[in-house]
Amino acid sequence: MTGKPIHGHSGGKQMITLTIVILVGMLCAVLLVRGIDARRPPESLSSEEERLYLTGKTARRMSLAFNGLVADWYWMRSLQYVGRKIINSPDRVELDNLSQLNLKLLAPLLDATTTLDPEFLEPYEYAALVLPAVDVHEAIRITRKGVDANPTAWRLYQHLGYIYWQQRDFKTASETYAQGARLLGAPVWMQAMSAQMAAQGGSNSTAAEIYQRMYQESDDPQVKDMAIRRLSQIRFFVERDVIRSILRDFSARTKRCPASWQEISTALGIEHLRLDAARVPLDPTNVPYVLVKEGCDVDLDPRSGIPRL
Repeated sequence: MTGKPIHGHSGGKQMITLTIVILVGMLCAVLLVRGIDARRPPESLSSEEERLYLTGKTARRMSLAFNGLVADWYWMRSLQYVGRKIINSPDRVELDNLSQLNLKLLAPLLDATTTLDPEFLEPYEYAALVLPAVDVHEAIRITRKGVDANPTAWRLYQHLGYIYWQQRDFKTASETYAQGARLLGAPVWMQAMSAQMAAQGGSNSTAAEIYQRMYQESDDPQVKDMAIRRLSQIRFFVERDVIRSILRDFSARTKRCPASWQEISTALGIEHLRLDAARVPLDPTNVPYVLVKEGCDVDLDPRSGIPRL
């Protein structure tokens, strides 16, 4: 008869103790984040001093048992760092071409994030997409770090293969896609991509396949937007080759370059290029192409949203 009250009393004490532990843990977490913020280096410090702050022992020493929380803090700092640079840039900036922003601290921030939480996949994926334009060696190192820490994450192999493909290292890209294709749960197209890399690495069709898969697999609106723009760029490359061939044929026949699009509009229509009401060909973003070099070549209008690099 005496056992039940004692058991209930003991359970109540355990619940109170657990509640206190949770509250103390939350308080420590808040104090930890505030402490890190307070120790942030002033804006006047050089990038090397900030780099030392980011990659030294400070984060590990202060994280105590809250590595995941501090990793989230560094991840948010990474995004805020890039965001501030984009906002302060006088030019339009795209996710896949941040080279003009001088992002010296991005690699250390992402490295710190993934060191604190090696299983945090988003920073690795961000590094694979953004860092190649800033520091390709760091992009490869951090993405490989992700592969080593998460050997069953096939998407990291996809991202690493993408970096090697960007660098036109088609052999390593093919091998990387093949390694990812062998993982449990990896889609069949990974093996097909490996074969395409080996056979025709730098072709437009391979590039289109890469960006199409990237668009389908990502949930990030910025990544999807980047993939769409790159697909438009590939389509531009194909159409540009067709138009240049028409211009060469016209020049060979007439011994001059066309003075206007109307002179070659019939040939453009035969090749199924889209034309506006004035019979001027439209690029994939519905902006008219322009004749350059006195009508001997074609280029994008400055208003076009297609990336040039």
